[in-house]
Amino acid sequence: MSPHNAPLSSKDRQLVQIIDAASASAAHRSGPWLQCRLGCTQCCIGIFSITQLDAQRLRAGLDALASDAPARAAAVRRRAAESVERLTTNFPGNPATGQLDESNPRYEDFANDEPCPALDPATGACDLYAARPVTCRVFGPPIRSEDGIGVCELNFINAPTAEILAAELDTSWSPLESALNAEAEAEKHQSGSTTVAWALIKP
Repeated sequence: MSPHNAPLSSKDRQLVQIIDAASASAAHRSGPWLQCRLGCTQCCIGIFSITQLDAQRLRAGLDALASDAPARAAAVRRRAAESVERLTTNFPGNPATGQLDESNPRYEDFANDEPCPALDPATGACDLYAARPVTCRVFGPPIRSEDGIGVCELNFINAPTAEILAAELDTSWSPLESALNAEAEAEKHQSGSTTVAWALIKP
């Protein structure tokens, strides 16, 4: 493991377990309305923001992959570097640090066709699945935000509102995630969101 990438804390492992259990419960309640399957990669295309805690977890996951499957890890690193090279010029934020500025007008339409570097284009699988960001862990089932209940456009097609609400994801873990992310930001001396590609090339 890189000296810059500390092993995951017991609190972060606990957070992941809580989130995965909540997601599994929501998926079970979603039943046949949920179409998420291996090889469905729509949610893996396009830049999305991740926290510094997510970035820390991804780097640890990449280090673990390098020990278990060096060739796959090298491919992820290559895809991340190529992605950063393509996107640096118009990056909506600080390309030196990878910090996103989500208020930048360019952010909304930025790199919507860019595949996540963790995505294996040959298999449609995530090479860093065990270390994936929280956004990836909860995507699919209905989830509440300040804008209301949202679902992936491929799921719950023509579903009654009652069915959608019955499958809503429990996000009571959010305060724990926020606290652990604050710790990760303090450790990294960097705040704000970033992207998967930048997370994987920054020590």
